[in-house]
Parts: sequence; structure tokens; C-alpha cells
Amino acid sequence: MLSIPQVANDLAGGVIAPDDPQYDQARTVFPGGIDRRPALIVRVADATDVSRVIALARDTGLELAVRSGGHSAAGHGTSDGGIVLDLSGLRSLDIDAQRHTAWAGTGLTAGDYTAAAAAHGLATGFGDMGSVGIGGITLSGGFGLLLRKHGLTIDDVLAAEVVTADGELVRADSESRPDLFWAIRGGGGNFGVVTRFQFRLHEVDTIVGGMLILPATPEVIASFIAAADAAPEELSTIANVMTAPPLPFLAPEHHGRVVVMATLAYAGGIEEGQRAIAPFRALAAPIADMVRPMPYREIFPPHDEDYHPVAVGRTGFADAIDRAAAEAIVEQLEARTAPMAVVQLRVLGGAMARVPADATAFAHRQSRIMTNVAAVFERVEERPVHEPWVAGLAAQLSRPGAGAYVGFLADEGEDRVRAAYPGATWERLAGIKARYDPDNLFRLNQNVPPANG
Repeated sequence: MLSIPQVANDLAGGVIAPDDPQYDQARTVFPGGIDRRPALIVRVADATDVSRVIALARDTGLELAVRSGGHSAAGHGTSDGGIVLDLSGLRSLDIDAQRHTAWAGTGLTAGDYTAAAAAHGLATGFGDMGSVGIGGITLSGGFGLLLRKHGLTIDDVLAAEVVTADGELVRADSESRPDLFWAIRGGGGNFGVVTRFQFRLHEVDTIVGGMLILPATPEVIASFIAAADAAPEELSTIANVMTAPPLPFLAPEHHGRVVVMATLAYAGGIEEGQRAIAPFRALAAPIADMVRPMPYREIFPPHDEDYHPVAVGRTGFADAIDRAAAEAIVEQLEARTAPMAVVQLRVLGGAMARVPADATAFAHRQSRIMTNVAAVFERVEERPVHEPWVAGLAAQLSRPGAGAYVGFLADEGEDRVRAAYPGATWERLAGIKARYDPDNLFRLNQNVPPANG
């Protein structure tokens, strides 16, 4: 039976206990309002450390939380009384520019990886925040600003090194453990701790992109979505219909008003990019237009380490956002219960949709639009006040039975996890879980229990 002191002495990485001066900082995750106190935080240095921490959790029965960037909306990157396996020290990055591949440690953030790859004029698509850990976003699927051109993050995963529940370090790819390789591409952290991913890189250097802020009328919203759907696949967009924050580049009269705060990224030639973005600029006189040719690495907004939003959200998929849906968005945002609220609309398709639905554990390849509704407020105690508003608007926008994206789920129960993994996907994941983690050691996640129960 392993003990905490024994394991701590054998680790190459660092151990942080509750009496450590770094403890409060080390237990903090990105979402605000999560105040959990783990018994131990281990910043692992290599796969051997990971194996020892897994053995400790197995022998002691303590809950095991695995953290890459700590952005889980459910707070799965920390634990009350358990062990946090902190991957932030696994930051190796070996880029083969000639072969357009990279082996990347799962402690890297999207911003770290993107900046290093940019030195070679290359990129892999990750999310829209530079502070997100590449481990969590990749295991979930990975929706980013190269999605229509190059697909989800998991579509660029070539291989992975995984420490399983029995402490063994294995390689998973299309030929070695293909069942595990299938499962970790969208199936979350249910099957082991990934220490490194091998990614495909694409030639992405200068893009035409940035933020475009428009007045949020129903006509503008519906027309924006139609234009994004009709745009060349090189153009990916994220439209945040939201109450405008007091940003320095916005005139005071816009603060608190509902606007379309959109991020656009055209991964192609500059002239073609300007032509592709022209229809969006023509929808209405822009409140702010920061779209320009830029290095792709600059598409991520600056990271504020002190920003920990307290929020409640709901994710889903829609077939269309027509004039009626756009009117509902504007009406509901104006009648919001929280100081800040947002409806995020991501038009999908392109390369993402050309991958067969059963090729990976992400099963929603034919979904047209991802919807995310969120309310941001001051205190955790306010959550019951704002949840009905979020749930009601999300239900209006999402197609019934359309499913959910596991990467944006909060603590919403098994039915919502099943919505992320519908039908045969759930059954296949549960069978693979039974082979690799029959005791459900890796359960602090959007959990798929083993088929054997």
C-alpha cells in the first residue's frame, strides 16, 4: 500500500500540500466560484510520475482529478479531499517542420503551442482562448478558428501516449490500440492520462481575422449566420451576441447594450480573405472593426490571470438561426436576469463535417450550428436565479435531441453526458472503458461508466 509521503519522496515533480504557501494558487481553476481543497496537488514531471500518482489514488481510494489548463466548467481539474494530478509541467514540444507534425506535452496551453508552431508558419487548431490546456480541449474534441478549413483538434491527432489505470504507459494510434485511439478523440479523460499528443500541423501563417462588433438587431444576427454558412471554408467565425462590456475601444454609449461581438479568421490569402469578410462588414455600420491581416497566433485575446468568471451555461446544437430565433435572442438578452449574458453561435461544417460520424468519439459531425447560452454574475449563490433564464433560452435555440458538446458541459448529470455521446457511441465508449478502467478510477470527468458497472 503506497502512502503519500512515500510517493512524494519518489516523485521527480513537485508536491503541494495544504500548508504550502503555493497551495491557494495551485488549487485555483479558471471558472470562478469553485473553492475545493484537495489533500494533495502533484505537479508531475514525466510519465513515471503520472504512473506513481495513479497508483497512489488507486491504493488510497482518494478521488483523482486530472488538470491540464483547468478550464473545465464543472471544475473537474480540482477536488475536495482528493489528489490533483497537475500536468502543467509536461511542456515538451518537438516540432518536425518538414513533416508537419509535433509531439506536444499536455501541460502546454493552446497559446504556448500556437506561438511555437508559428515560428515555422504552421498551426494546429485549438479553441479560441490561449490559456486553455491542450490536454482537455483535445480529449473533448476541440472547436476552434480553423474548424471549417482543417476540422476539429482531434482530426489532427496522429498518436498519443497514455498512462492507463493500471499505471502502464501505452501508445495509441491507428495501428496500436486503435480502440483507445478512437476513444480519446472526443471521449474525454475517461480512459487514462494522456502525457503527449502527436499532432498534424498545417501551413497557416498570416490570416485575415480579428474582432468585428456590430449592432445586434434580429436582421443582423440572422444575416450574420447565413453569411457564415455561405462563406468559403477558409473562414471560421464565432458570433457572441452579448451585453457589451466596458472595453476601452467601445464608446460609453455601447456599454451594457446588446451587440454582436464576432471573431473571424480566414486561413488563406489576404485578398481572398478581405473579399470573404466584406459581406459581414456590409451587414451594418460596424461599432468596431479590428479585422486585419495578422499572424494566426495573434487571434487569441490577451490572457488575464485574475479573470475567473462565475457563470452558468448551456450548450447545444441548432439547424438554423432564422429571423424568429434571432428575435428571441435579442428579446431574451434585453430581459436577462444577470449583469452580463451571452449567446454564442458557431457555424460549423466544412472539414469537420467530412469526417464520418463514427470515426471518432465525437458524434455530432453533421450539426450545423453550435449554441452556447451563458449568464455571468457576481456570487455563486445567485446561480438559481439565473439558471432558468439560461435553460429557457437554450431550449428555444437548440434542436430537441440534438445533443451536446462534452467540452462545454458543466455538472449537468448523466443524461447530458449521454446527449454528448448518443446511442452506439455511448455503448462503444462504455465497452472500451471496461477494458482500460474497469473500476472507474478516472471518474472525475464527464463520466462514461464501464460497461460492466
